[in-house]
Amino acid sequence: MYRAPFPAQLSDSDRRVIDHNPTTVRVYQVWKGSNKFFVGGRVVFGPDVRSIFLTISLIVIPVVLFCAFVSRRIIRAFDNHLGSLIVAVLILLTIYDLILLLLTSGRDPGIIPRNTHPPEPEEDCSTMSTDWLSQSSAGVPNIPPVKDVVVNGVIVKVKYCATCMLYRPPRCSHCSVCNNCVERFDHHCPWVGQCIGKRNYRFFFMFVFSTTILCLYVFVFCWINIKKIMAEYHCNLWSAFMKSPVSAILILYTFMTAWFVGGLTIFHLYLIFTNQTTYENFRYRYDSKRNPYNRGFVRNVFEVFFSKIPESKSNFRGKVDPSSLFNSSLSLARPMIPEKPKRSFDLEMGKRQTVVAEDFEEIHNRIDRAGGLQRCGTEPRHTIQRGKSEWDISADIGVLAADFAMEHSFKNREKVCKRGH
Repeated sequence: MYRAPFPAQLSDSDRRVIDHNPTTVRVYQVWKGSNKFFVGGRVVFGPDVRSIFLTISLIVIPVVLFCAFVSRRIIRAFDNHLGSLIVAVLILLTIYDLILLLLTSGRDPGIIPRNTHPPEPEEDCSTMSTDWLSQSSAGVPNIPPVKDVVVNGVIVKVKYCATCMLYRPPRCSHCSVCNNCVERFDHHCPWVGQCIGKRNYRFFFMFVFSTTILCLYVFVFCWINIKKIMAEYHCNLWSAFMKSPVSAILILYTFMTAWFVGGLTIFHLYLIFTNQTTYENFRYRYDSKRNPYNRGFVRNVFEVFFSKIPESKSNFRGKVDPSSLFNSSLSLARPMIPEKPKRSFDLEMGKRQTVVAEDFEEIHNRIDRAGGLQRCGTEPRHTIQRGKSEWDISADIGVLAADFAMEHSFKNREKVCKRGH
C-alpha cells in the first residue's frame, strides 16, 4: 500500500558501524539526519558546525585586542580598582556569551524522530486535494498531503512530511539543511550551525542579546579611552586615533556589529511579544489575519523565558538492534501491498504454473496504465531518485508478460488450425 522513501540497503557508514561493534549500535550512529554528534551522542550539532568557529573568533578576537591594547589605559584612568573591575566584567560577559552559543548550537533544537513506516490513512479526511486523489488512484501512498488541526479555536493545516513519514505538529517544519522535522521551527542559523527551535530558542535569543551588550560595552569603553587620550595629550580626535589605532578599529567593528545583532535582537523581541517564529512571520504574515498562538504579551514572554524546556524526543544514545536495521530496511524497500492469492511464476527454479487469461489481462492492464502515466507525465514526484522510475516495468513482470503473450498467441494459432481442419 505504501512505498517507503528509504533505500533497500543500508549506507556504507551504517554497515561499518554494525560490523565494527554489532552489539552496541546506538541511535546517533545510524541517524538519518545530517547532524554531527560528539561525546558519544551527548552533543548534537548541525551539519555546518564549522561555522561556529568563525562565530567564536568574531567574539573572542576583539575582546583579546581590547585586553591587550586598551585595558591598561582604562585601568590607570579609573581609581579604586574600578578599571580592573571593568576588564573583569568584560571577560565574564564574553565567557557568558560563549556558553550561550554552545547551549544554542550543541543541543537538540526539538527534533521529531522519524517514523519507520507511514501512518495509516484516516477515514475522515476532509482535506483531500486533487493531487492526492490522482495519486491514490494510481496506487501511490493513500496519505492526504494536509489535514486540519484546531489550535485555540482556529483551524490550522498541518502537512505530511514524506521524508520523516509523519504529520508535522503545528509550528513544526522540516529543515532542508539538517534534514529533520523541528518543533516550533524558527530558522536555521548559519552563525551557530544549528536549527533554532523549541528547545534552544531561549538560548539563541539570550546569545544574540548578550552579544549586543558585549559590542556596546567594548564600543563605549573604547570611546572613553580615546577621550582620555585627547584630554591627556591635548590633541584632536584624529591624533588620538593614531595614538591608539586598536581603539579606532574596535570602535568601527563594534559599531557595525551592534547594528546587525541589535537589529536582530529587536526583531526577535517583536516575535516574542506577538508569539511568532521567523518562519511564520515571513510565510504567513499574521498582521493580516489572526495568530492562533498569540496569548497576550505577558503569557507570550512567560512561554519563552520562564516555561520548562521539554525533554528531547530523540534518545540519541539509545541502543539499536543491528538485525532490526536490516529487517526494517528490507521491509521498507518493498511496497506495502495487501497480499492476494494468485498463481506464481518461479524464475530461479524454471517452474511455471498455468495462468488463466484473467491474470494475463490484469498484468497487461497494469503495463498499459503505467505506460499511459509516463506519457502523460502524471507520475508523482519521489523523494529518492533511482536509476529507473517506480513506474518502470520490473524484470519479472516483463518476462511474465512476454511468456504469457507467447503462450496466448500459441493457443490462438491452435484454435485457428483446428477450425481450418
